[in-house]
Amino acid sequence: MKRLCFVSILLLTALFVSAQELRCKVTINSDKIEGSNKSVYETLRQTLEEYINTTRWTNLTFAEKERIDCSMMIIVNSVDNNVYHCEMQIQSRRPVYNTAYYSTMVNMRDAQFNFLYQEFDRLEYTPGVFTTNIAELVAYYCYLLIGYDMDSYSRLGGTPYFQECEGIVSTAQSASIDDAEVKGWKAFDSNRNRYALINNLMDEAFRDFRNYYYEYHRLGLDEMSQNVANGRARIAEGITILRETNKARPATYAVNVFLDAKSDELINIFSQGTSSEKDLVYETLNAVDPTRQAQYEKIKGGK
Repeated sequence: MKRLCFVSILLLTALFVSAQELRCKVTINSDKIEGSNKSVYETLRQTLEEYINTTRWTNLTFAEKERIDCSMMIIVNSVDNNVYHCEMQIQSRRPVYNTAYYSTMVNMRDAQFNFLYQEFDRLEYTPGVFTTNIAELVAYYCYLLIGYDMDSYSRLGGTPYFQECEGIVSTAQSASIDDAEVKGWKAFDSNRNRYALINNLMDEAFRDFRNYYYEYHRLGLDEMSQNVANGRARIAEGITILRETNKARPATYAVNVFLDAKSDELINIFSQGTSSEKDLVYETLNAVDPTRQAQYEKIKGGK
């Protein structure tokens, strides 16, 4: 009987440990790097997956099925004295209520994902303390993914996690790191870097834009399993906030990130919409994102 209880406790403990916030698959592409020693990249991949998937990023309790599905692909462009010059593509998705469909939440690229790393380095995150750039970079994106996910389930629900991102940016800006590693953290160095994105999301002027995440997902997509027309109408009703936000803050990175994730989904939804919905969505998307005009033509062509 005691043995049975002990085994039960072990199983429950294993379940608790595994049920973190994120379920991330990491890929390292080192094709551009010559040489036979590729073990360091496999070690890095394993280290990153363990760091992301076993760290408790929040105080929330996630069931296994509630974990956020995400992926990170790191392309190594060059290595110089153990400084890895990389770019990173990160994606996450969210299930739509009562369906087998997953909606893309984040699909973004960081072209300045640079860090100092030696094989078997440990990664750890302590709020307010800069450990290594690779640990801070990954922590930033973990909190970003959690923040976006939480915004989709409750109004401004991602605020505590975006605040963590803001703290990481501040800590990185004051850290003693080389020029390659500091790229992406600097204020006003670019309007499409890590600083710019979290500055957008924490700006009071973006409050309505962030509220639209809740309306889009919880009141729009999640409703469509019960009533497609009502869910689609709710998404169309609020979409003008993209134009309003872009007008107030031209070339806004947060709006770009939204459309990088949602453009295909919006085309699929509204190619089946009413004439008035098609006109509204098509005009709004073209005004905000003219580079994808050819793609948005599909909205008007749908039956």
